[in-house]
Amino acid sequence: MGTPARVAVLPVDSNRLRIESVTLPDPGPTQVIVKQFASGVCHSQLHQIHRPRVQPVILGHESTGVVLETGSEVTHVRPGDTVLVTWVPRNASVASAPPVRATLTVSDGEAQSENVFTWADHTLADQQYVVKVDPGIRTDVTAIIGCAVMTGAGAVINTAGVQPGESVAVFGVGGVGLSAVVGARVAGADPIIAVDLDDEKLEFARRFGATHGINASREDPIAAIHALTTREGEYTILQTPVSGVDYAFDCIGIKTTMEQIVPACRTGQFGARDGGTAVLVGVPGTTVELNAIDVLLNEKHFIGSIGGSCAPDRDFPRFLEWQDTGDLDLDAMVTKRYTLDQINEATAALEAGHIAGRAILEF
Repeated sequence: MGTPARVAVLPVDSNRLRIESVTLPDPGPTQVIVKQFASGVCHSQLHQIHRPRVQPVILGHESTGVVLETGSEVTHVRPGDTVLVTWVPRNASVASAPPVRATLTVSDGEAQSENVFTWADHTLADQQYVVKVDPGIRTDVTAIIGCAVMTGAGAVINTAGVQPGESVAVFGVGGVGLSAVVGARVAGADPIIAVDLDDEKLEFARRFGATHGINASREDPIAAIHALTTREGEYTILQTPVSGVDYAFDCIGIKTTMEQIVPACRTGQFGARDGGTAVLVGVPGTTVELNAIDVLLNEKHFIGSIGGSCAPDRDFPRFLEWQDTGDLDLDAMVTKRYTLDQINEATAALEAGHIAGRAILEF
């Protein structure tokens, strides 16, 4: 019979989304139909919107909902279960086959998603992208766990493995960056330095655990970070004092910040320990040039973190527990709410930098 749905569709010849009424097909053997309560609006979708394409696209990749139907091979959820939808396989280590990418027939052809689509009041997703959670969770703000929280906090606790007392700098404190700040605070990092171009965002980051804020539009963030983190009695191979953060996270992905995080990292202590680690979290839109001498002499590291190196089955309960204990304030992090019909308003506000934390669509 199919499931009626209203879906945001990005056409081939325009960057403006349209809302279309469609009928979702019955779920295949490994698929799940989810009625959605809310979806996050992620900055990475702006990359998709501006990317050339040859067919319509359906967007969105984090949400909270309830299962309506399941395919014949789905065993971990059933109709009535509360779930989080995400774009990362929930437990890839035990998956026996690649997940099925969602596609829909719309008015101008076949529309394809990148793994999932959540800018819709109902969605069709492979079971690997659907995570069962406690039915008592909030059904609105928890939508951002499936990307923003997972990506930012996961980069800190999974990819980097930050330990108590280690120093952290977070470049870009939108939804992902704020989640990285939260992850650093939960990990016991100190100091936690937020870097942004907006004083209000820097002050906002302090609510989530940032101990210092650096406005990169007014001062050199690299110099400021090193001034805050000089280690007395430790010296580099060039006999200069060791300084810089143990971990620098770029939650933006533009050329400027990608080229700032390595020099912001701690220099190595000659003969004692290697240098700090720069972690690329934001989706890059360009190449990056690194100072190879700095990397070599100070034994620094430059690594990537996709989806916070998360296994959602393992990590989502932890993030929901942070919310329950007050370590993760999702109510404060969600700063804008839109309806599905306001999707173009939401993406325009995001692109203009008007979203302090994270925006969500409510259905």
